Amino acid sequence: MIWHHEVDPIALAIGPLQIHWYGIMYLIAFGSAWFLGGYRASQPGSGWSEQQLSDLIFYGAMGVILGGRMGYVLFYHFDYFLTDPLWLFAIWEGGMSFHGGLLGVIAVIAWFARKQQKSLFEIGDFVAPLVPLGLAAGRMGNFIGGELWGRATDQSWGVIFPRAADQLARHPSQLYEALLEGVLLFAIVWFYSGKARKPGAVAGLFLLGYGLARSFVEFFREPDAHLGLIGFELLSMGQLLSLPMIIGGFFLLLRRASNS
Repeated sequence: MIWHHEVDPIALAIGPLQIHWYGIMYLIAFGSAWFLGGYRASQPGSGWSEQQLSDLIFYGAMGVILGGRMGYVLFYHFDYFLTDPLWLFAIWEGGMSFHGGLLGVIAVIAWFARKQQKSLFEIGDFVAPLVPLGLAAGRMGNFIGGELWGRATDQSWGVIFPRAADQLARHPSQLYEALLEGVLLFAIVWFYSGKARKPGAVAGLFLLGYGLARSFVEFFREPDAHLGLIGFELLSMGQLLSLPMIIGGFFLLLRRASNS
């Protein structure tokens, strides 16, 4: 049975104050990272203090928000940015990019590593298992908000999103991403990181796993209307941006496996 999307994106309204589910999902994302990070930091010999974790989560959140916004504007709406550069700061209008957020987090990790005198790989391996559940929460926020829907489908689990002008049943690709990039990737990376690994291996597995999961789901996700398919008219922007993650993750895993 085709399902009509009728979820109210506003979780709570008190007078003019509106609390959106998407904002709540961001809080859940950062909260889950804090909780999981606290658990790992509390393990004997973790090398992490409570203050270090608190600082890392705070600066990481800034990297996600600022990098995510910049990535969205530069990767997906660069032409609009050229006509109105100040639109980059119009955060209230929405628009975030995972790949931009990732670059923001990498920049934060590099700075934090220097400040704390830790290696880049040490921090990257610590952070990687904390990310996927936050991604799952973000994708649930996309679904509740009725945005970033999938391609048209005749499958029985198709969803009609009110914001899609054609009113066709579409793949709930946001849920596919929540399961693959979020829940499944978390289980794999968390289990893998439970044992001592060579520096960079855990981060490499995350990069490879996310890149593959995102590239797969993009075949079911509707390409951005103003971009369409690029890269020989075969790849979406999401797939194109995921290629460096796949290559980099594979290289890290291969390099760590070859180092005895």
